[in-house]
Amino acid sequence: MKTSGLILGKFYPPHKGHQHLIEYARERVDSLTIIVGSLCREAIPGELRCRWLKELYDDVEILHLTDENPQEPHEHPDFWNIWTASLRRIYSSGPDYLFSSETYGDRLARCLGAEHVLVDLSRITVPVSGTAVRERPYENWEFLPPPVKAYYVKRVVIVGAESTGKTTLAEKLAARFNTLWVPEFARGYIDDHYGSLGGIKDDDFSVFAFGQVASEDRMAREANRILICDTDARTTSYFSDIFTGRCDSSILRLAEERKYHLYLLTGNDFPWVEDSQRIDEKLREAFFQRWVKDLERMKANYVILNGSFEERFHKAESAINALFR
Repeated sequence: MKTSGLILGKFYPPHKGHQHLIEYARERVDSLTIIVGSLCREAIPGELRCRWLKELYDDVEILHLTDENPQEPHEHPDFWNIWTASLRRIYSSGPDYLFSSETYGDRLARCLGAEHVLVDLSRITVPVSGTAVRERPYENWEFLPPPVKAYYVKRVVIVGAESTGKTTLAEKLAARFNTLWVPEFARGYIDDHYGSLGGIKDDDFSVFAFGQVASEDRMAREANRILICDTDARTTSYFSDIFTGRCDSSILRLAEERKYHLYLLTGNDFPWVEDSQRIDEKLREAFFQRWVKDLERMKANYVILNGSFEERFHKAESAINALFR
């Protein structure tokens, strides 16, 4: 006969300890169901935690329990009956086995008519907890799966006018913090398709903006606490205005939606270097002032970088370090 297993938890957020439990259970039953219990007051929405688990385990049934139940037996005299009724509402029969890393699993398993399988109660195999991750995510980075890393990663974007050292700065900062940096999507696209700015079409700007965001979101999953971004969708909107006199509403929405923990705005006191993908040195001041205006409007956390490359680098380094203080 086929066997069924159940795991109940908050997964707030999912971490490698949860993964150890899930993978242990998945190997021992024919079908496994995970129930994610969440409360409306919790900082990370339950729907998001369910999506993360579905991404990690697409062969496992994921159910979401949103009942505002008591969280500890001492909170209500009918605690176990309340929880049994909630679980039966979305999981009507079974399981054969309840897998957990908690002592309460014995009692819950009896309520469900299941056998309790206790896994790594002392957290020796994977020494982490959801509380530890929430309180100190960057100290527990090694225990986070990729989608959770993308949620917690500090995103730093370098913006500013042309020929102000943004790409070199992004590369050097990533090396300093032992992490990844996101290159400018448009530059690679233009090189591959046109060779220079002359061939750009109006529709390309949407490709640039959404391509940049897709690259950023992909690399955020593997970054080491910080992700350095060389440009963003708002920069694309500025260039769309320059080239076409307008900007598609989808780019503008994307630019407003994307928020960064830190903006590094490069000043114009940097020598102009000709490049097949640069427009005009005369536009640099207007570009810089537009950024200042938008950053002030957004009440963004930003730092203006001026001076030599070394001065810019050290000021940027200090600003990034301040994110963790």
